[in-house]
Amino acid sequence: MFRFLPLIAPLCLFAIFENQCEAQHDPQRDATRFVAAGQFDKVDKELEKADEDEPETHFVRMLSSLRQGQVKEAVTHAKTALDKGLPFERLVAGPQDVLSPLYETDEFANWKQQHKPGALIHGPMVGSVTDSGASFWIRTAQESKFAVRVYPIDGDFPVSISDLATTTAANDLTGVAVVKGLEAGTRYRYAIEIDSKLYVMDKPTFRTSPKQHSAAEFSVGFGGGAGYVPEWEYMWDTIAKADPHAFLMLGDNVYIDDPEHDLTMKYCYYRRQARPEWRRFVSSRSIYSIYDDHDFATNDCVPGPDIDSPAWKRPVWNVFRQNWVNPAYGGGEEQPGCWYDFYIGDVHFMMLDGRYYRTRKPEPSMLGPVQKAWLKETLKNSRGTFKVLASPVPFTENIKPGSKDPWDGFANEREEIFSYIETQKINGVFLVAADRHRTDLRITTRDNGYDLYEFESSKLTNRHTHPVVKTPGLVWGHSKTCSYALMKFNTQAADPTVRFEAITIDGEVLHTHDLKLSTLTRRE
Repeated sequence: MFRFLPLIAPLCLFAIFENQCEAQHDPQRDATRFVAAGQFDKVDKELEKADEDEPETHFVRMLSSLRQGQVKEAVTHAKTALDKGLPFERLVAGPQDVLSPLYETDEFANWKQQHKPGALIHGPMVGSVTDSGASFWIRTAQESKFAVRVYPIDGDFPVSISDLATTTAANDLTGVAVVKGLEAGTRYRYAIEIDSKLYVMDKPTFRTSPKQHSAAEFSVGFGGGAGYVPEWEYMWDTIAKADPHAFLMLGDNVYIDDPEHDLTMKYCYYRRQARPEWRRFVSSRSIYSIYDDHDFATNDCVPGPDIDSPAWKRPVWNVFRQNWVNPAYGGGEEQPGCWYDFYIGDVHFMMLDGRYYRTRKPEPSMLGPVQKAWLKETLKNSRGTFKVLASPVPFTENIKPGSKDPWDGFANEREEIFSYIETQKINGVFLVAADRHRTDLRITTRDNGYDLYEFESSKLTNRHTHPVVKTPGLVWGHSKTCSYALMKFNTQAADPTVRFEAITIDGEVLHTHDLKLSTLTRRE
């Protein structure tokens, strides 16, 4: 059993404009916070820290001018942003309520005629892929009806067409279409039909999952810590070259740190979704996501156990749902969250929400009672050869020395979960996590059952780095460059195996480790 030190307050200790702990240097985002808060005198001062050649700098100046009713100045800033390479779709995406005065200008009408944007603004993003279907997320320029047509890889006639889906203003002009009736383990290409017009988009492809509960070979990548750094956005192309079947975004997927302002949240999501590297990446493999502190609230937040307190919780959750394509979002409207599970072949993935219900009183809990009961039941009933427990923060003891933000701050609940795995004789469990800005592999030694391996990675595109902490269970670690983690499963082997790989932003494999099922089998 691990010890913990109780904290005196259950709520996040917000310092939205002052927070420097583990902060990502991002003056455009920080200036957008000031725009959202109406503190316009601080916007230009913050943008003095920004690169004048980055179009986002001028985009934020445009937002500030529009919020102050200075339309002429906003047009000037918008033109400068376009001249410096801003995709015109960034203006179309908006936020449209803020940009609406710009849309009434002659200059915008001329730009629209010049750039001729289509209806598809962001996406497509593939997600919730099964052995017989997949879901497809998009954002459109206006409310639209759309469908997805799926074709054989070399064929011209669709094998399946989704039902019509809609994008609505209430859902931030996003929507999800579901395709069914596909063959397991098969690669397809697809196209999006929006308001009866077909968008082929360089013929993106995706693969259905191996037959559920059947042995297979496939790879799944994961990572967190995806701060917006333009020169490192090529990370998404690097991962795409490895062609994992799926990718797990384990938190800090965008750095917002402002749960009270819709404008800041949209700004952070929109600029990532407009990146061509990101769009290529998410259009061709199944994307799964959970949030952590920086994309849910603020650094190390502990918002408490209540569903609707603080009042920003549910709105943040709604924005999260609008920008991803997960198979579920906790318990839905009655019990919001981001936990869910899914299978790829005979591997069972369980994604945890470490923020929404995190509390210190009366007893520390990261998961809350509803999610914890779900996790236990899901583990107990799992048919997975491997069972992957994915957390936004690491389980390993002392991985962030002196901090109670990882599972060290919830030691009793951690021990409860680990002991449950042992008493229920659940084999094949290993842990994956994000939060620490590096990639490493660690082992937690257990007196009962089997030792627990944890593969951690959270420096996809971040500037900020955490040095490797040499705990007794450290196998290896890397923090010098941006990196991601790859898991290569082979459950067809006589002793099913997952190979862990740490891979740099330039595609260099730095470390590998083969973990066999026999190692994750209870010792009698």
